[in-house]
Amino acid sequence: MDWQATRPGETSMPLPERQDAHLVFIGRLRTPFASRDDCPRQGDAEAGPLCRVEIDEPWRPALAGIERFAHLDLLYWMHQARRDLLTQTPRGGETLGTFALRSPVRPNPIALSRVRLIGVEDGALVVRGLDCLDGTPLIDIKPNRCAHSVEVRT
Repeated sequence: MDWQATRPGETSMPLPERQDAHLVFIGRLRTPFASRDDCPRQGDAEAGPLCRVEIDEPWRPALAGIERFAHLDLLYWMHQARRDLLTQTPRGGETLGTFALRSPVRPNPIALSRVRLIGVEDGALVVRGLDCLDGTPLIDIKPNRCAHSVEVRT
């Protein structure tokens, strides 16, 4: 599928030249999904496939204590998403504004997935619940304090 093509009713705009922020990616997400067509619409933290959260070397000490949490919120950058659509027409749906959709196509393609922490390995986390492309850059990890805390095997 051509992800740069527009569907009937979709509109776009040129992206601004200025940049407002600088992000530091702290790792990469390893999933079984090679294309956007392979990705589920939403991750399943209980029955989804096992995935790895690989943390870059300088950030590994920041994982200390993460095994105390059953669920984590992962923020990541959808690096292959378009950023210029104002309105979108989901497959078989009505045309809506980008901010009324959970589509990866948005001005700042930041995604959030609540994942289940399965295990902690040297410099990596094993999780369930991701819905992104293999190799997606990781922005941040936050423990989900609302979910019940349990000890995860390391």
